[in-house]
Amino acid sequence: MGWFKRFSDGIQTATKNKKEAPDGVWHKCKKCSETITQKELVENLFVCPKCDYHERIGSHDYFEILFDGKYELLFENIVSKDFLEFKDLKTYQARLDSAREYTEVSDAITVATGKIGKKPLTIAAMDFKFIGGSMGSVVGERISKAIDYSIQEKTPFMIISKSGGARMMESAFSLMQMAKTSAKLSVLAANKIPYISFMTDPTTGGVTASFAMLGDINFSEPKALIGFAGPRVIKETIKRDLPEGFQRSEFLLEHGFLDFIVHRHQLQEKLKEVVSLFASTQVVTEV
Repeated sequence: MGWFKRFSDGIQTATKNKKEAPDGVWHKCKKCSETITQKELVENLFVCPKCDYHERIGSHDYFEILFDGKYELLFENIVSKDFLEFKDLKTYQARLDSAREYTEVSDAITVATGKIGKKPLTIAAMDFKFIGGSMGSVVGERISKAIDYSIQEKTPFMIISKSGGARMMESAFSLMQMAKTSAKLSVLAANKIPYISFMTDPTTGGVTASFAMLGDINFSEPKALIGFAGPRVIKETIKRDLPEGFQRSEFLLEHGFLDFIVHRHQLQEKLKEVVSLFASTQVVTEV
């Protein structure tokens, strides 16, 4: 039998003895509103079984999907600091502390090394939940250190991009990372170490304008937003309607900016093929 209570903002109805589902048990797709259990979502690699929407996932989720088993984190001792004493609604340091507690990662990019298909690979993966995956000085430094490591260990290097762009709380220091990472990738190329760029939703701003588009192979997940400025800003600037699917990965593939698009279910196998291809090419070159 139902009951109701009148509150100042209206009438709320409910059912007696109704048990609410515990938090974290159910997941509702952001695109089609399909509801499945969190367990089913994880088992399906965070892809909606109904509409195939790829949920945004973090660096450690990608490491679990890609590496054969165990992997080692690198450069966790390098962390962001509020060296400009920046403050808007709250201090930059407070934002950093909050982001670390919320995401359980130390910055917007995490570097790990391990094996895929029994071949070594170093991966730097971005986390959008850490201040929008923004590119600060630590993001640039960890990429730089990861490149040095890849050269030293002769392992292919991969970046998984997921970012809103530059971290403006670090002002010009953030913008400098565009040049720093691009220059460092030229050193990687000079040492004939492959660089694989994997763009996920969203890859925008200074990240797109620098290391995300410089891969020996550039590829992405389906329907990923990839571009410099957002479509709304571009539309308002040029005062024209944009083509359907503008700045989505399928549009970029059609116009030659991507080599291919890969579904998350095939991601590990596809990457094994890519790493094996580069490994065989290196052997031929050395001979």
